Amino acid sequence: MSPTPPTLKQHHQVSFVTIDDVHAGQRVDNFLFTHLKGVPKTHIYRIIRKGEVRVNKGRVKQTTKLKVGDQVRIPPIRLAERTAANIDATRYEFLKRATLFEDDALLIINKPSGMAVHAGSGIQIGLIEALRAVRQDLRYLELVHRLDRATSGCLVLAKKASVLKALHEDFKNNSLTTGRLDKRYYTLVKGRWRHGERNVVKPLNTEARQHGERVVIVDAQGKYARSIMRPVSVSDLASLVEVKLLTGRTHQVRVHALSEGHPIAGDPKYGDLEFNKSMKAFGLSRLFLHAVSLRFRHPITDAELQVEAPLSDDLNAVLTQLTLSLN
Repeated sequence: MSPTPPTLKQHHQVSFVTIDDVHAGQRVDNFLFTHLKGVPKTHIYRIIRKGEVRVNKGRVKQTTKLKVGDQVRIPPIRLAERTAANIDATRYEFLKRATLFEDDALLIINKPSGMAVHAGSGIQIGLIEALRAVRQDLRYLELVHRLDRATSGCLVLAKKASVLKALHEDFKNNSLTTGRLDKRYYTLVKGRWRHGERNVVKPLNTEARQHGERVVIVDAQGKYARSIMRPVSVSDLASLVEVKLLTGRTHQVRVHALSEGHPIAGDPKYGDLEFNKSMKAFGLSRLFLHAVSLRFRHPITDAELQVEAPLSDDLNAVLTQLTLSLN
């Protein structure tokens, strides 16, 4: 088993880590990001540049790729960090029950709504930190892709650096260039969807500002974005729509739905205030956006892997109240 990721206590002095097959193939900087959680990237780049980080006693660049058996010298690090050891894992045991698929390479879970995928501004513990605390049997665990905090559904994590690298290529390209990835969502939108299956190709500006707040807008100068939207069940009040993403821009489903005249139910940012209020009467207390299925090539076997995440009971109850069906 590989050494425990360095902590504040362990790094009062120089330490050495021997690279195993789990971390082989990683760049030096990415390896250190993984093992020195909470240490600013600027500090990590500085100790690499100054030669304080060494591999097999030699100076390295941040882009140097690590191999099995390499010995990495890590200098003293005196910056506090939040580690798996000081997270109350019992609070996150429910994540074990959310597992959709697991093997030696991958862990796929049905991410709950309301949980950010990683710690950040104002968020001390995200899903990845919680999973590392709950699954301390795993030597390596990293996010392959991300979901918005309010979005639920299929989320893929890698158990090896080589797996992460392979899947990054597929998830970065989405379904647009290679066809190796099929990513679909269910969403509830305002009004009766009358377009049939619709190929929505509208560029998105992901850096726009409105009233000082960052928003995503349709903009001819933005990044290419494409979604295929297909009605599943419709009514005058609301419609259940399946969305196949061919690109993965920030807030793509939410903004494309809005641009088609059908804002998503429960969306506080891009939604319709009165529609959201009416949906609360049907029991909706969150954004109705769920990553329902993923189909992609396994990074090791190259076999096709398909995973589906069932809708939560609360979302199913809303559909029942609206007499909308998944069939």
